[in-house]
Amino acid sequence: MPRIAAAQTPEFREDVDAALAYALGVIAGATAQAADLLVFPEAYLQGYLTQEDGARRHALDLASPQFAAILARLPTTGPTIVMGLIEQDAGALFNTAVVIHAGQLIGRYRKARLLGREQLFTPGTEAPAFEAAGVRFGINICYDTNFADAAQAVADTGATLIVCPANNMMARPGAEHWRDRHNPARGDRCRETGLWLISADVTGERDGAVAWGPTAVLNPQGEVVAQLPLEQPGLLVFEMP
Repeated sequence: MPRIAAAQTPEFREDVDAALAYALGVIAGATAQAADLLVFPEAYLQGYLTQEDGARRHALDLASPQFAAILARLPTTGPTIVMGLIEQDAGALFNTAVVIHAGQLIGRYRKARLLGREQLFTPGTEAPAFEAAGVRFGINICYDTNFADAAQAVADTGATLIVCPANNMMARPGAEHWRDRHNPARGDRCRETGLWLISADVTGERDGAVAWGPTAVLNPQGEVVAQLPLEQPGLLVFEMP
């Protein structure tokens, strides 16, 4: 049976080297546990930057030597990786999740549903499907999972799994309001589509903001079948039937 994994990580902001160094340790741990697919949070690599000057300063062109150098640091064995980052392409910014296998870029998904503070990004329009160890999957990034059509677009590809990179670092009142609402919303998408879902989130505190997670696996009935403890970085590995 395929093994899917998700990392609940500290938040890294404007420090790609530190984020990548931490990711390499997580990848090594996932490889040791024979994971076939490993998911990192939304905008993991540069941080969830919503001020345009900072986002542009750190955004990556996926065809650039800078991104090629990042790929070169990743192992050529181990799981397929889904990692959130800020992408720039022809002057436009995107909230993107890249899919990487054996140190090579396989493809990308660009977040389609954007919050008000994300208007610096251009919404994505495509719902590509990918495969890892025979598991066909598509991607919804964080807020996408509040919309039935985003999950349905994944289901329409013939996928069996929604991969959800998320970043729920927010001001404490909002974090407290949403703390126990993320999984139920994602569970609705599972029940509507009959798909599994795995999410990866950040955790920690910063400047009055807090992120607890959750990083979890939900079955097609919308039930949480595996979850990391809130507020703690860690690696979730789940054997998917």
